[in-house]
Amino acid sequence: MSVRQTIEQVKAGKLDPADVLKTVVATGGALSLLLVLMFPVYWIFTTSLSQGAGLMSSEGVFADPSTYNLDAYRWVIYESSFTDALVNSLIVVTVTVTVSMAMVIPGAYALSRRQFAGRSKILYGYVLFTQVGAGLSIATLIALYALFSNLGLSNSLVTLGLFYAASAIPFNTWLLKTFMDNIPVSYEEAALIDGASRWDVIREVILPLSKPGIAVVLIFTFLAGWNEFIVAQRLLRPENYTLSVELYALATSGQYETPWTEFAAFAIMFALPVAIIYFAAQNYVESGLSFGGMEG
Repeated sequence: MSVRQTIEQVKAGKLDPADVLKTVVATGGALSLLLVLMFPVYWIFTTSLSQGAGLMSSEGVFADPSTYNLDAYRWVIYESSFTDALVNSLIVVTVTVTVSMAMVIPGAYALSRRQFAGRSKILYGYVLFTQVGAGLSIATLIALYALFSNLGLSNSLVTLGLFYAASAIPFNTWLLKTFMDNIPVSYEEAALIDGASRWDVIREVILPLSKPGIAVVLIFTFLAGWNEFIVAQRLLRPENYTLSVELYALATSGQYETPWTEFAAFAIMFALPVAIIYFAAQNYVESGLSFGGMEG
């Protein structure tokens, strides 16, 4: 509805001015909140284009747009360790996503559709690992570091990916299970009556209807391998650094100051794949979170 139409309806008594005022205030508040949340992103982006090495220019917070350049991005691509760290991150993410999805999808289907001995205990165990696991993170990290060091696996990208997968499986299995719980059983029964086998039902009914939930799980497992820093920083050596660890190393590389322009460009390129994946699967993500009971 346009502003003119709103004014005309208020004059005609079809709209309550108080309701219009509430809508304006709510919209203004939402836009203000959006600007506050996006300000750090805008600041980092403009910093990556500026000259020098500081977060702020001598003229204020933002540099003169006429001085913007791509030197920092050229440095990241051609002179830094970004490419090697990118390959390392892709190896870790590939292992994390592949193992997680191979376990999460059949596990979620079994917990949602099958009754078997120990099912309730497994569900309680998943809740325990999901809700209590974060509180045990420090103890887990110490034990993990000691175990991997003793086994000679403290510098393995594959081992790191397996650890991320193990950490991601409980929560994402539970999330996908709650999504599958919302798929009517009558769809499966109708397919079985029509002569479909159990595998046909899973392939032709369950998986297509679970695409939004699977998309959410895929993104969450991707983020588990892409963004994690603490475990990777403790277990990996410089030649196997992932992007998150390499970004931290860049921030602490200067003896007296941080090269903020290069850091900003590195951070933008590090975050870009996550943004692209999310926006490409946005409709699936919103639908999956809604039906999975995580909306709001």
